[in-house]
Amino acid sequence: MNRIGWRIVIVGALSCFIVITIGIFMYIAGARINISKSIPLGLYWMSTKPIDKGDYVIFCPPLKQIFDEAKNRGYIQSGFCPGGYGKMMKKILAAKGDSVHIGIDGVSVNGKLLPHTKPLAMDKSGKALPQLNESYLLSNNELLLMTDHSETSFDARYFGPIDVSSNQNVILPIYIW
Repeated sequence: MNRIGWRIVIVGALSCFIVITIGIFMYIAGARINISKSIPLGLYWMSTKPIDKGDYVIFCPPLKQIFDEAKNRGYIQSGFCPGGYGKMMKKILAAKGDSVHIGIDGVSVNGKLLPHTKPLAMDKSGKALPQLNESYLLSNNELLLMTDHSETSFDARYFGPIDVSSNQNVILPIYIW
């Protein structure tokens, strides 16, 4: 290989190293990228802000059979949470004191049916999805974590409320597309 070829290889390797190093430092500092349908696609930043209704959160799913099944079917990724689950990102659509009903028509909060919440009977591969018909009055430590814009997200319409201790951080949108 001639000198120009070696220079191209060295510059390319150095550029890759720099990009990867910047990515690692951004992650350590709190940057998170969402590529799922659960919340808008984009760049988010971890925050120490107290959790509140309407916030986006990143959390470890609780150790439950429904999440084992979700991981096996590919609805959630493998990761470093208990149970080998990957962290999930959702929006808090109901919290302490809210009345929630999950049924075949969708999810209602305080009597108002939320858009895009009607549960699917089957996933894309034809496997049955849980069909809940339950009502809750959320306690101080419960949150309803869902999407507010995707009809196909794996969210509370299938697993119900989540204990607030499962939440890691509020994530703030920096740049969404």
